[in-house]
Amino acid sequence: MTSLSVEMLAADPVAPITSAGHAQLGIAVLAGIAVIVLLITKFKVHAFLALTIGSLALGAFAGAPLDKVITSFTAGLGSTVAGVGVLIALGAILGKLLADSGGADQIVDTILAKAGGRGMPWAMVLIASVIGLPLFFEVGIVLLIPVVLMVAKRGNYSLMRIGIPALAGLSVMHGLIPPHPGPLVAIDAVQANLGLTLALGVLVAIPTVIIAGPLFSKYAARWVDVPAPEKMIPQRPSEDLERRPGFGATVFTVMLPVVLMLAKALVDIIVDDPANMVQRVFDVVGSPLIALLASVIVGMFTLGRAAGFTKGRLSTTVEKSLAPIAGVLLIVGAGGGFKGTLIDSGVGQMVLEISKDWSIPALLLAWLIAVVIRLATGSATVATVSAAGLVAPLAADMSSTHLALLVLAIGAGSLFFSHVNDAGFWLVKEYFGMSVGQTIKTWSVMETLISVVAGGIVLLLSLVI
Repeated sequence: MTSLSVEMLAADPVAPITSAGHAQLGIAVLAGIAVIVLLITKFKVHAFLALTIGSLALGAFAGAPLDKVITSFTAGLGSTVAGVGVLIALGAILGKLLADSGGADQIVDTILAKAGGRGMPWAMVLIASVIGLPLFFEVGIVLLIPVVLMVAKRGNYSLMRIGIPALAGLSVMHGLIPPHPGPLVAIDAVQANLGLTLALGVLVAIPTVIIAGPLFSKYAARWVDVPAPEKMIPQRPSEDLERRPGFGATVFTVMLPVVLMLAKALVDIIVDDPANMVQRVFDVVGSPLIALLASVIVGMFTLGRAAGFTKGRLSTTVEKSLAPIAGVLLIVGAGGGFKGTLIDSGVGQMVLEISKDWSIPALLLAWLIAVVIRLATGSATVATVSAAGLVAPLAADMSSTHLALLVLAIGAGSLFFSHVNDAGFWLVKEYFGMSVGQTIKTWSVMETLISVVAGGIVLLLSLVI
C-alpha cells in the first residue's frame, strides 16, 4: 500500500510525517483538494500534474517536511502502479483486440438481429454492458455511437431511447466493475477481494443499469427529442475486414476473465482451506493478472487470428493499445501518491475518528466524499482514487463483504452528476448533437441516477450481508 500501513495508523494516531492537529489537517485536506480542483478546472492542468502538486501542497499545509511528503507520494504512486498497472494494460490490450478484430461489431450485430421494437433499448443496454467489460468508457462510446445513431435512424427510434441505455451500460461498467481502473484502484487501496467485489458489483449493476437505462430512457426521450446527426456516424472497425470472429468465441473471450475471477471467489467461499489443492489452483488461475492474461492470449487466436490478423498485425494492435493508457496510468499512479500522502499525514486516522464521532456509516461517508470530489474535478477516476485514500483506514476492521461494498460505494459516488468539467459530458454532447441544457437533462441526470441507485443498493446490501 504505502510506506505506512493502515494497521500502523490504527495503532498510532499520530502519523510519522507530521504532528498537526485535526483542525490543521482538515484545512490541509481542503487546501490540497482545492489546489487539485483549481488546477484542473481553472488552469486546465493535466490531472497527473494536478494530483502531484496537490499532494505536495497538502503535505506543506499539514506542516510536514517536504522530503517526507515526497517519500510518501512516490511510495504511494509506486505501490498503486505495481498493484493495478499491469491489469490496466492487459485490459487495454483485450479491448483493442475486441475493437479492431470486429468482435465488438459481431456482438452488436448478432444481438440487434434478434431484437426489435420495444426490446431495442434492452438490447442496447445488454450490448453496452457486455462489450463495456474490457473497454474504457471513451473507447466504448466511440465503438457504440455509430450503432446507436444507425439504429435510431434506420428504425425511426428516438435517439435518447436508444442512446441512454447504451451510455448507462458503459457507465455502470466503468464505475463499478473491475478490471476498469477506478474499481481496481479502490480495491487495491482498501485491500478488498477482487472476485467478491466483482460478484457484488454485478449484483448492484443489474438493477442499476435497468433503472438508469431502459426505464429512464422513456423520460429522457420525452424531455429531449433530437435527430441522429448524420455527420457524426463514423466508419465501423470491421468494415475494412474480410472476416470477423464468431459471436460465441467473442463472448467467451470477453467473459473469460470474469468467469475465472468469480470462480476463484466461489471456491474461496466453499472450500475455505488455503492448503487445499483445488483452492490453490483457483487462487492462481482466478487471480486478476492470470485471468486477464489468459483472456488476452486466447483473444489473440479467437479474435485476432479469426479476423485474419498476421503476427505483425497482432503485434501492432497490442502496441497501439498501450499508448492511449499512458495518461490513465499516470493519473491512477498520482492518485495513489495522493492517497499515500493523505494516509501518512494522519488524515486517514482523522477521518476514522470523525466518522466515529459523527456516527456516519462508513459506506455513506465513502459515497459522499467521492460525490464531492467528482463534482469538483469532473473525473470519476480522480474521485475514486482520492476517496479511496481518505476512507482506507475505515476498512481496517471490516469484513471482506463490507470491504467489497466500500469499493462499490466509492465507485457509485464517483459517477454522480457529470457536468461541464467532465470530458465525458462534452463527448456525449458532441456525438449526439445536443445543447448543454439537453445534455444535462439526459446524460447528467442519468449519471446521477446511476450514482444514487447504486449507492442505495450498496447500503441496503450492507444491512443484509
